[in-house]
Amino acid sequence: MKTFQIILMMLLLCVKSTKAQSVDIAIAAKNGISKSISIDKFYGKKFKIGIGIRTTGYASGSTNYITAPAMLTSGKRSLAAFFTPYKNEKLDTLKLPNSSVISINTKLSFEYNFKKSGLGFNIDVAGISFGKMRSGNFTANESQTLNNTQQNAKPTPYNLLLISDSDRGSLNSELYFKQNLKKNANLRLGLSFQFIEYQSERKLTYNNDRFRYKTLMPFVAFSFKPFQKTS
Repeated sequence: MKTFQIILMMLLLCVKSTKAQSVDIAIAAKNGISKSISIDKFYGKKFKIGIGIRTTGYASGSTNYITAPAMLTSGKRSLAAFFTPYKNEKLDTLKLPNSSVISINTKLSFEYNFKKSGLGFNIDVAGISFGKMRSGNFTANESQTLNNTQQNAKPTPYNLLLISDSDRGSLNSELYFKQNLKKNANLRLGLSFQFIEYQSERKLTYNNDRFRYKTLMPFVAFSFKPFQKTS
């Protein structure tokens, strides 16, 4: 993923120019692999709120992407969609032979810190995604014409946090435990919950062109403060 490497270099340059408070490098894996780097600035002492930017590169083999919009999956929007069962008759599937998505999103973080450790949560808010066109098999529940046809799709270009299936695009969030290694570095362990989304080249059943894969992956990360002295 050469593009991801270029983005990493750009973010590191941004760290140097802005003197960001924290740099974080994470890797998560389960039926796929996700690599991310974040730059953040935190406010507070014990309880901290952070704002930053994160780039995530996700890659996997054969994956089933299901209908994404909340009004099709559950018939509800926002938080109501989270508590409403799926309408299976409205769920279609786009099976892609492999996936490769790079997203760049703004990010919010929340941490509670103890003397040498801490607990935290972060979530992507809005940004962009890109990647190569893929061709996959489309399975339609209620369309004999479109069922078992080959359809082209690319990563949904715009990402936006709107709660549950109302979300749009590819978004990353983490729940974690943090252990301080020394004054300017720490190790994080936890779970990364990601939405990966592709958009078909044309509208398919129910006038829909967005398909999503949800994945919960364990992750490990290393964070450091590049401009804080160790003494």
